[in-house]
Amino acid sequence: MRARAIIAALVLLAQPVLAQGFAGMGTEAEGFAMPVPGAGFDFPADHGPHPDYRIEWWYLTANLQGPDGTPYGLQWTLFRSALAPGEAEGWDSPQVWFAHAAVTTPEAHYSTERFARGGIGQAGVDADPFAAWIDDWRLAGPSLDELELRATGPGFAYDMGLQAEGPLVFHGEQGYSVKSAQGQASYYYSQPFYRIAGDLDLPGATVPVTGRAWLDREWSSQPLAADQLGWDWFSLTFESGDRLMAFQLRQSDGRDFSSGTWIGSEGATTALGDGALTATPLEVTQVAGRDVPTRWRLELPARGVDVTVTALNPRAWMDVSIPYWEGPVTVGGSHGGIGYLEMTGYD
Repeated sequence: MRARAIIAALVLLAQPVLAQGFAGMGTEAEGFAMPVPGAGFDFPADHGPHPDYRIEWWYLTANLQGPDGTPYGLQWTLFRSALAPGEAEGWDSPQVWFAHAAVTTPEAHYSTERFARGGIGQAGVDADPFAAWIDDWRLAGPSLDELELRATGPGFAYDMGLQAEGPLVFHGEQGYSVKSAQGQASYYYSQPFYRIAGDLDLPGATVPVTGRAWLDREWSSQPLAADQLGWDWFSLTFESGDRLMAFQLRQSDGRDFSSGTWIGSEGATTALGDGALTATPLEVTQVAGRDVPTRWRLELPARGVDVTVTALNPRAWMDVSIPYWEGPVTVGGSHGGIGYLEMTGYD
């Protein structure tokens, strides 16, 4: 009963955060720090938390394959959301932490979440050596280049090792990523070059897997405009070794704001401004009472990209406090490959 009471208290403390939802990221953030262009990064310190900003995440996805060729997907995300700027000791901390973990197979999708209050050691991030944790979920290693990953949930668990094989990638203008015509922005960089290997524990079997993983790091205080309702975000790894991060933010007037980064096989980047790429839904799946696009056409004429992006499991719904769709995808057309798709704001 004590554990249940603690969980209930944490959920109540998180209610102002959860009430924001995805569209709430466009609300005013008075008193919080705001991203500015040209600020630069300080590593390894910037791998750690930024408590003066309202929202931040450490977001890992992976495309995996078992010994028999079966594809799988994996997600591990730690979020920090502030009730007020700054940090304090113990229960006076205004920082709320929550995390999502998931595994996707062609037939099933497993997901779960956890909550913690900052200041009491239950969750947090250390920059050097790197460690991000909540309870016994952990992403940690001597540096961001070499990590171990663990999480458990109802019906699944995983234990993985990751090794970076390329450089960090900075989105937008040297990591200053604009999200709207009005100028809302975040600091945003990625490590899209991980090799990953380990074990998936699924009902009735432990499956050894290998694959590719992608870590996104982002923080801001008002990353969306008030009229933006949600986003469709793609991280794609092509057979050529090139990669593409692309997103479109859906507006209440029916228009979209798009952005992205073309990532060469060696890590060289080209920023893609609003309108450079087009994402068109081709097929919709009804999942959790919502109509969600699970097959897309993605066009980037400047790079000769005209691909179809298809969900491995169209029912990869994250049934968490702020629900959304997240799962692995396959890529076909002008470029073959694999990747991940996240879609928010489908009510």
